[in-house]
Amino acid sequence: MTSRMAFGVALLALAALTPQTGRSLLAQEGAIEPMHVHHVHLNSVDPKAAAAYYPRAFPVSASATTFNGFEAVKTGNLYLLFTPVKAPPLTELTGPQTSVWHFGWNTPDSRKYNDRFRAMGLEIAQMWDAADGVLVDLSSDTLPGFPTQEQILELRAKGVTPTRQGGFGYLRGPDGAMVENAQAGQVERFNHIHMYHEHPRCAMQWYARHLGARLPQGAGDGSGECRQPYAPPTWPSFFRFPGFVRDPSGGVFFDDISISIRPWPGGGLVSTRGTLVDHWALSVADLGRTVTRLKGEGITFLEDIHPWGTTRAAMIQGPDRIAIELVEVK
Repeated sequence: MTSRMAFGVALLALAALTPQTGRSLLAQEGAIEPMHVHHVHLNSVDPKAAAAYYPRAFPVSASATTFNGFEAVKTGNLYLLFTPVKAPPLTELTGPQTSVWHFGWNTPDSRKYNDRFRAMGLEIAQMWDAADGVLVDLSSDTLPGFPTQEQILELRAKGVTPTRQGGFGYLRGPDGAMVENAQAGQVERFNHIHMYHEHPRCAMQWYARHLGARLPQGAGDGSGECRQPYAPPTWPSFFRFPGFVRDPSGGVFFDDISISIRPWPGGGLVSTRGTLVDHWALSVADLGRTVTRLKGEGITFLEDIHPWGTTRAAMIQGPDRIAIELVEVK
């Protein structure tokens, strides 16, 4: 039994966040250099095949390439990078849960994309529409509003039916990667990395305070008590029962890329290193200055400054054992 089964926390997507005007938590003017999402780094038994997969699924915004010696996918201003491994890397289906849940794209018509995925023979990661329900491809195939099981019964009694318009769904990609297809806007684009954190609001404060991430509009200044009670589980859910604990949720932004967050009740998330998503990375113009600042703030370093291809990098550990690489880009 995996840790996510033990906690009974099933997987469900956050409706795609859109970047809004906000501000970095308690960051003094000029104290934190701007950071930008640089890449998501995955372990793969066949990096070349993995890199070829994403342009098939998202042909408008993804292209296979190489970067710094790695097989890669270029999407927008960032990369997916693939390190070769001999054995299949652990995922949430085969090992303990890490703080990385999935990553994903916004698409202009998620249902058309889903139909195309099926026609191509790509694997769909289906969700349960209720504790007593059936498996479905998209959130819009379920009753609206992310209801609890009690609310589902009430909605059925009232004759409410799924909208079957838009919504989000998932692919089960190379090496077991979970990849979201979420309808938002008119442009296909990579838009988020979705995290689990035991206390989402606390994680938001950490990302803003130490990395200069932007809080969403309406989130306030991030001060105050960040540990909040968990809401009841809802559907759709990757587990038929007991459903998915969706709130408190949150997120922060680096440019137009969301680091989205759902709660992981009970803690116990393991390190991302060596698993499917080994880490994700931010770029910064002056790595030495940033490392000095973060060390002064007591941040844990997994790797100090070292050569990385044509540039330099370092690795820190964030909330719930997430590994975050810092890449110097002049």
